[in-house]
Amino acid sequence: MIQPDGTCGRPTRHAPALFNARHAEAYWQQATRCVDLVRRKVGSVERPFSGARPEELRALIAAIDLDAPLGELRPALEELERVYLDDAVYFHHPRYVAHLNCPIVLPGILAETILSPINSSLDTFDQSAGGTYIEQSLIDWTASRIGLGQDADGVFTSGGTQSNLMALMIARDHHGASLDDHGGNKHEGLPADYRRLRILGSEVSHFSLQKSAAILGLGYQAVMPVACDAHYRLDPAVLKARLEECVAMDLIPIAVVATAGTTDFGSIDPLEEIAALCQQHGIWLHVDAAFGGGLLCSRRYRHRLAGIEQADSVTIDYHKTFFQPVSCSAFLVRRRSDLRHVTYHADYLNPLCQAEAGTPDQVNKSLQTTKRFDALKLWLTLRIMGADALGEMFERVIDLAGEAHAELARHPDFEVLLDPPMSTLVFRYRPAGLTDAALDDLNAHVRSALSRHGEAVIAATRVGGRRYLKFTLLNPDTRLDDLTAIVERIVHHGRDWCEAQTQSQVPTRAAVS
Repeated sequence: MIQPDGTCGRPTRHAPALFNARHAEAYWQQATRCVDLVRRKVGSVERPFSGARPEELRALIAAIDLDAPLGELRPALEELERVYLDDAVYFHHPRYVAHLNCPIVLPGILAETILSPINSSLDTFDQSAGGTYIEQSLIDWTASRIGLGQDADGVFTSGGTQSNLMALMIARDHHGASLDDHGGNKHEGLPADYRRLRILGSEVSHFSLQKSAAILGLGYQAVMPVACDAHYRLDPAVLKARLEECVAMDLIPIAVVATAGTTDFGSIDPLEEIAALCQQHGIWLHVDAAFGGGLLCSRRYRHRLAGIEQADSVTIDYHKTFFQPVSCSAFLVRRRSDLRHVTYHADYLNPLCQAEAGTPDQVNKSLQTTKRFDALKLWLTLRIMGADALGEMFERVIDLAGEAHAELARHPDFEVLLDPPMSTLVFRYRPAGLTDAALDDLNAHVRSALSRHGEAVIAATRVGGRRYLKFTLLNPDTRLDDLTAIVERIVHHGRDWCEAQTQSQVPTRAAVS
């Protein structure tokens, strides 16, 4: 039997490891030890990453025999510290500036300590009760912030990829339902003209468009990329031309995906102009605001989302710019009736009679059946901190991105691509005299060296086929001094690389005529 101190006594037939009233004290004691481990670990972290290589971590895990349980909490936590926490990537560290992973607010963490042990599943009301209404209230709150209108609805999802999949599935089925000679995709499958269906999005939109098109039976070829302007925003003039091209080629555009915060550049497509084109052509408009959704809480920068209120559907990731633990996201639609395309009534779970009686079963509008109560994290955050506090946190990282851009733009050995519209900065270390191929190798080395030494974790991408580095700023505690220190280490590792190339007589310098 598991005792309060984490040791095991004689096994019983009453499953003492289960969380229940008889073992509430054991839960308290053991949970406290886990929390204390995290407290001590986070308090001692000096680097965002240990620098461990994949093969090193693979060997640690491979050495563990899962069929030989340790029997007690203490050795299990010691092992976990060694195989996970020692080499975890710590997003809260001010020099983690790589991906769209945010440090998380305390109310969100505290909500996890409540929702996990209670373990509500929000697919049906009879499994969640008040949790259902908390999620619905947050959907209504988000829809109101967007400006979608009184008929809007939505559901919490696992992330932006699932939300974008739902958007394109509904757009596809919305088209199928409009056909006179077709009984709808849910009943009859894809219509005969499905190979002509097209989804349009900017050339820097999220890769989930292609994944969704494949899952939906349309294939990658259904996604038509639309060229961007000099600021990496979808160009409305090119979109107009692409729509005309569809008409000329007898293709059927079923959706345009506008991005409010591209992954690399944070660019926000001109939503109002795109919405006007979609309305003119009668095409579904989806706005992927997984990144930029946090602007809904910003007093200073909310205007950058002007036009989002005209969308037919919207993706929001609270686990990015609302500073929530993963996963915590939502998909919203302007017309609640459009969610019927994801509804299926099962007699053992959500029978039609329950829906007709007004029972609020969230599974009726979700791709997931079992659903975590992730909404509680945002709920507790809003009830303790409020939306303005979240908005101010996001504003700080946006301002920091502008300051960092100014610093890098003044540095003679750096090329910066764009004055950041949000909180990402794309650049590369570019000392004079190197070929583009050598610059690619140099910047790849710099990123790897920073990680291996545990000095910083930064991102990389390709622009025009060339390798660039990227700061993704989501930590309000990161300061310009942190970024300046990272830049200094980039220069240090870059110079070391150049010297090593010279000493090995590898030709890296551009030929001089």
